[in-house]
Amino acid sequence: MTVQTLSPENMFQPVPYHHVAIGTGTRHVHVAGQISRDGDANLIATGDLTGQVAQVLRNTALGLAGAGATFADVVRLRFFVTQWTPEKIGDFMAGIELVADELGLPQPLPPVSLIGVDFLFEPDVLVELEAYAVLD
Repeated sequence: MTVQTLSPENMFQPVPYHHVAIGTGTRHVHVAGQISRDGDANLIATGDLTGQVAQVLRNTALGLAGAGATFADVVRLRFFVTQWTPEKIGDFMAGIELVADELGLPQPLPPVSLIGVDFLFEPDVLVELEAYAVLD
């Protein structure tokens, strides 16, 4: 196993992710920011944060698989969400839960950041996801 995750004592809890990931492999996989588009560049889940979160996770899984990785190899996830407010957390988490079993998402998740931004590169893009993994 190339990735060990943990949450040391006295770090903020409860959170649905680990605070620390230790990668011991030699191959680093960086998946570029994924948005809610399919392979033909069609927008998936217009105006639907839950649906777009699910799709960016699916797209990220495809990128990881292309490098021979899975979410078990991920040491960091970084989400960017447009016009973020704390009230959106339910819809955001619902997107993760929608595909957790389908994609084999570890629970808790590896270290994750959720960064609110004014906008992404196109007005219909609500969320973007970057992933970093380590392999032997």
